[in-house]
Amino acid sequence: PLLRNQSCLFLRNVSLQWKSGLVVHIGWTASEDLLFIQDDGTVLIYDIFGTFKRHFSMGNEVLQNRVVEAKVFHSVYGSGVAILTGAFRFTCATNIDDLKLRRLPEIPGLQDSPTCWVVLMQDRQTRIILANGKDLYILDNASCIAVTPPNLGPQVCAITQIAVSFNYKWLALFTDDGNIWMALVMVFFCESVSRCTRSKSTNPCVVGIWDKLLLVVGSSKEKIKFHLDEEVHLVPEIDGVRIIGASRHEFLHEVPPACQDVFKIASMAPGALLLEAHKEYEKESQKADEYLREIKDQNLLFEAVQQCIEAAGHEYEPEMQKTLLRAASFGKCFISNFPPDMFVRMSRDLRVLNAIRDSTIGIPLSYPQYQQITMEVLIDRLVLRRLYPLSIKICEYMKISEFKGASRILAHWACYKVQQKEEPDDSIARVINDKLGDTPGISYSEIAARAYDCGRTELAIKLLEYEPRSGEQVPLLLKMKRSNLALHKAIESGDTDLVYTVVMHLKNEMSRGDFFMTLQNQPVALSLYRQFCKHQEPETLQDLFNQDDNHQELGNFRVYSSYSNETTIEGRVAALQNAVDEYNKAKNEFAAKVTEEQIKLLRYQSRMQKDTGKTYLDYSLHDTVYNLLLDSKLKQAEQLYKDFKIPDKRFWWLKISALAEKQDWEELEKFSKSKKSPVGYMPFVEICVKHHNKYEAKKYVTKVSPEQKVKAFIMVGDLDQAVETATERKNENELNMILLKCTPVTDRLILEKINRAKSQLLKK
Repeated sequence: PLLRNQSCLFLRNVSLQWKSGLVVHIGWTASEDLLFIQDDGTVLIYDIFGTFKRHFSMGNEVLQNRVVEAKVFHSVYGSGVAILTGAFRFTCATNIDDLKLRRLPEIPGLQDSPTCWVVLMQDRQTRIILANGKDLYILDNASCIAVTPPNLGPQVCAITQIAVSFNYKWLALFTDDGNIWMALVMVFFCESVSRCTRSKSTNPCVVGIWDKLLLVVGSSKEKIKFHLDEEVHLVPEIDGVRIIGASRHEFLHEVPPACQDVFKIASMAPGALLLEAHKEYEKESQKADEYLREIKDQNLLFEAVQQCIEAAGHEYEPEMQKTLLRAASFGKCFISNFPPDMFVRMSRDLRVLNAIRDSTIGIPLSYPQYQQITMEVLIDRLVLRRLYPLSIKICEYMKISEFKGASRILAHWACYKVQQKEEPDDSIARVINDKLGDTPGISYSEIAARAYDCGRTELAIKLLEYEPRSGEQVPLLLKMKRSNLALHKAIESGDTDLVYTVVMHLKNEMSRGDFFMTLQNQPVALSLYRQFCKHQEPETLQDLFNQDDNHQELGNFRVYSSYSNETTIEGRVAALQNAVDEYNKAKNEFAAKVTEEQIKLLRYQSRMQKDTGKTYLDYSLHDTVYNLLLDSKLKQAEQLYKDFKIPDKRFWWLKISALAEKQDWEELEKFSKSKKSPVGYMPFVEICVKHHNKYEAKKYVTKVSPEQKVKAFIMVGDLDQAVETATERKNENELNMILLKCTPVTDRLILEKINRAKSQLLKK
């Protein structure tokens, strides 16, 4: 079969040759996608241009029992699908974009397809109302309840049709005796019909069609008849019914109260009088003043302006809209505090409505529908129809932010542009960049992703060149398997996390050899990967160094592993020996020698630890000697001193510190006399004072060099001798240093000595 999709004004005629399964039902979603429900439970989704988008299944049970009947419905959750299977069970999906199938309970006694049924949304729950003969049932997720419509009539044998209002508040039943029963849906969910709250609407009605006769039936006995020239299809809307035929599209709705007040014959409503007043004013007739006075005397001028503005919104002819708005503007002149927002907003809304109702566009929205769908949805519908220039003009006119308006529209245009396969990649990329530039809110990566989805990889890469954010470029490049380019972009960005992301992706995607070769050409990535391996994969790090013949780093790696991985002395020594070999290959004599000395020290520490039972392993040479001295292992300490050629000054410092810490003052004195001290004798004074033994410290003061003798006397507390020494040296700075240590009360005599000495120095 050939399927044809036309716009409201028959501007766009899209034909689709159907080659799939048997279609049971066709319906539109809220986002204007077309659903084809097949008898096997498969639902195919097409856009308004007849392009296939995706499909989904209503489940195995539907597949096994086949689809007898189906309906598309709308709710707060989105667009849904309800299926009646050959087993006479219902399956529902409330939102096709978040598919969750629900199998409704079995209907008792149902042996054949129900006479009629309809989907109802009540309290955010999907229900089905169905008729089986004259019996009426309500199904929800958990139960099936039989209900009896009040005042249905005893002569009714069957309910042949069911209809529910667009807002799911009203229900209409058509019976086999030709009657229509109407009631609030809530009548079935109240404990008592009399307790239900009545609707504010006083004129509910049903539109029905028989052949070419259209009837509007209300609660009264009056009926409105329309004789049609062709067969039509009725589509309910929030404020009326669309009548769609093969060559005509009409809209039937209740006349709004404001229009009734203004245009009703002999109407004395303030809006009608204001309209007449304006007409007379244009004729330069004094009747204009009479009409105005009549309105003002009743204090209804404000209401009159409101009625004219509101009536203008419901009119479809631009000339009549202008007439009503001029009348409202005329009335505003006589009101001192009329808020301008209402008039300005209506004027702007009507300009938008007239633009989309134009014969070249073909979206005949009514004013209530325009208010219901919001400006954002209207822009989406224009974009869906690829009416990009009009969309941008409306956004600019309505002062919609660039991020929500023009930028978003241009992004959609660009995504559509990349699908035009007849144009070359360079041309499309250049046109898109010329049009978009650096427009805020535009993501070139999203446009590139659409190009890639359309099979245009090279175009996607060209578009990514315009994407300023590397974090958006790299993931798509990886998806397109352009790993080298992704790595290059990540390194350019300077974002180490991004580089790590690419490197890890390459590691998982490539063979080991190719991965290492790729990193060889990218020093930054290689360095970061080495850091990663150092902490996470040491063995891989060794492989990297081996591949590069990097003997220096291999030596470092062996040293590191000897301390981090090896637990036995033999293992550690072996690892260090391997390090020596690598350092020799790298011609690093210093590193090789130091490592050999470490091996020697490690063996010595191991031997000492076994002999003494004390811990020596992993001490530095300095700490090893110091601990031997503390443990009175003087011979062993001196042996290390000789074997490792420890400098004399360092060894003397170690021995002085160790003997003082042991409080072995006698041995310290002997050591000071053993030979001339390479560090002098000030360290002996300092270490004794440090350990609070000024008595021992005084033994070494006389041996201290003249330059440090004053300082030594101060340290042991002999200020008098310090003054004499400083006076002999004629050093004013040393006298001042002593002066700082004196107090006027206890050191009065010393202070006098210092002052006399300073006076003598000044005289000379």
